[in-house]
Amino acid sequence: MTLKPAVDIRPARGKLGILLPGMGAVATTFIAGVLNVRNGLAKPIGSLTQMGTIRLGKRTENRSPLIRDFVSLAALSDVCFGGWDIFPDDAYTAARKAGVLAAEHLEPIKDELSAIRPWPAVFENSWVKRLSGEHVKKGTSKADLAAQVGQDIANFKRDQGLARMVAIWCGSTEVYPTPAAVHATLAAFEKGLKDSNPAISPSQIYAYACLKAGVPYANGAPNLALDIPAFVELAKKNQVPIAGKDFKTGQTLMKTILAPGLKARLLGLEGWYSTNILGNRDGEVLDDPDSFRSKEVSKLGVLEHILQPHLYPDLYQGFHHVVRINYYPPRGDNKEGWDNIDIRGWLGYPMQIKIDFPCRDSILAAPLVLDLALFMDLAQRAGMHGIQEWLSFYFKSPMTAEGLYPEHDLFIQHVKLKNTLRYLKGEELITHLGREYYD
Repeated sequence: MTLKPAVDIRPARGKLGILLPGMGAVATTFIAGVLNVRNGLAKPIGSLTQMGTIRLGKRTENRSPLIRDFVSLAALSDVCFGGWDIFPDDAYTAARKAGVLAAEHLEPIKDELSAIRPWPAVFENSWVKRLSGEHVKKGTSKADLAAQVGQDIANFKRDQGLARMVAIWCGSTEVYPTPAAVHATLAAFEKGLKDSNPAISPSQIYAYACLKAGVPYANGAPNLALDIPAFVELAKKNQVPIAGKDFKTGQTLMKTILAPGLKARLLGLEGWYSTNILGNRDGEVLDDPDSFRSKEVSKLGVLEHILQPHLYPDLYQGFHHVVRINYYPPRGDNKEGWDNIDIRGWLGYPMQIKIDFPCRDSILAAPLVLDLALFMDLAQRAGMHGIQEWLSFYFKSPMTAEGLYPEHDLFIQHVKLKNTLRYLKGEELITHLGREYYD
C-alpha cells in the first residue's frame, strides 16, 4: 500500500554549511571532489545521492528517477565548507601534502581550496598518541573548549550566510575507551566538561558543541563519540539527527558484500584473516595499539552479526577472525588489503577465497562524506531526530537503539535506505515479493 509520510519535508532552500572536524586526506579529497564536480571537471562516482537511482512502484511502471531528483537534497552549488585541524594548512596545501589527488584535480580549483582554512582544533595528545600539532585551542576547561567550538560554528553560519549546517567527523581514530559515568546522562556530561573530566575526548567535545547548536552530526571514525547515552539524550532534546560510526570503505566493505553471499548459500566459515598496509596519517595513528583497538573492535563485529553463529552453529560457530593493520609509509593513501577466507562446502569439504584489494582509502571515503552530509540534512528537514539507522549503509559499526543488534548486511542496508526515502515521499515500499505480476 502507499504510505503517507509522517511529516512534510522542508525544502532545501539556502546554503548548507558542512563542518569537518579533521581536515586531512579524507576531508580535503571530499572538498576538492565536490568543487571538481560542481565545476563540471569530474563525475561524482561512488555517490548514491548524485548518481544513484530509486525504483518506484512496480517493475512494469519503469519509474526510476535519480535520488537527487526524487527527494529534496541540497544542491552542490549551495554547499560550503568549514572545519578544524591541528595543522594550519589551507585545504589546497593539505590536499597536496596528503597526496591523494593529482594536479589535474587540484590546480583548476586552487583558489577555492586555498580560501578554506581550518580553525584551531580541540586536541589532546593522550587520545591520539602518534600525532602532534600546534594549531590547537587553549582553554580553562573542556567546557571552555566546547564553547569555543560553538563560537566557531556560530561565526561560520553568520559569515557564510548559511541556512543550515551538518557536521561529519573526518578526524583521526582516538584510543579505545570504555564508557564512564560521565557519559551516562547529559547532566553528568556537562558537569564533566566543567570539571575537565579525563574521560571526555576531543571528538566528544565536537559532538557536544554541534548538537547543542542543533547541527546534525555523523561520526566517520570508530571513536566513542555519539554512541553514549548523554548524546542520545541531547539529540532527542534538541531534535537533531545523529549517525555513526566508522566509514565503511575498503576491507570491511568487501566483507559486508561477500559474507551475506556465503550465508545466503549456507557455506561454512572456518576463518577469515585480514591484513592491511596503509601509509597515510590514518595509518600512522593506527600504529598505536590503543588507537588500533578502536578500529579492531569496529571491524571485528561485522562478521559475527551477519553470519549469526548462534542460529547457524554447524556453519559458523567458533570461526577465527583476525584483523591486522600495518603502517607502511611508502604506500601513502593507497591502502592494500589482503583477505584469506577458509570456507566449507557440501559434506564439509574445504575451499578458499583470497582477495587482494589495492584501494585508495580517501577516494572511497569522500563520496560517503557527501552522501551523509546531504542525507543528514534531509533527515533534519524531515523532522527525523535521534539515531538514523537507515544510514547504516555507510558505517562499519552502525548505531542502533539500545538493545537492538546492528544490521551489517550491505544489501539489507541498501534496501532500508531506499525504503526510507520511499516512505518519506509516500511511495509504496519495495519488498521484492513480486506476486502481483503472477496473480
